[in-house]
Amino acid sequence: MLKDINEIRELLVSILREYEGTLKITSDTPDKFEVTGTIPTMQGKKKVPGMYFATVIPKAKDVRLYFFPVYTHKDEIGALPEDLQKALKGKSCFHIKKVDDAFEVNLKAMVQKAVEVYRGDGLLEG
Repeated sequence: MLKDINEIRELLVSILREYEGTLKITSDTPDKFEVTGTIPTMQGKKKVPGMYFATVIPKAKDVRLYFFPVYTHKDEIGALPEDLQKALKGKSCFHIKKVDDAFEVNLKAMVQKAVEVYRGDGLLEG
């Protein structure tokens, strides 16, 4: 089980990096890792180079995963497993203090599902 903030951050970043190319890395610093889509689209009333997808930000007691698909495509993503639901604070921010094997599997499945949903909506390339 991971409890170290840096190890949790690295795991989250590695999960998102698996989709590099489909997702564009827009920030990669120790304090912030952010990815967006690669297809220009409207985000609200503004045209952006790619739809916002996720940000990983380490804090003192946890790692925050801001994960936009659970907000924009809640119905398509579906009900979250209990462990992910407990970590969700608000509409799209996960506060992650520890990661066991089940949590990691559920997290990877959620990201994969979100990539599929965004692709289906034409927000991500192939």
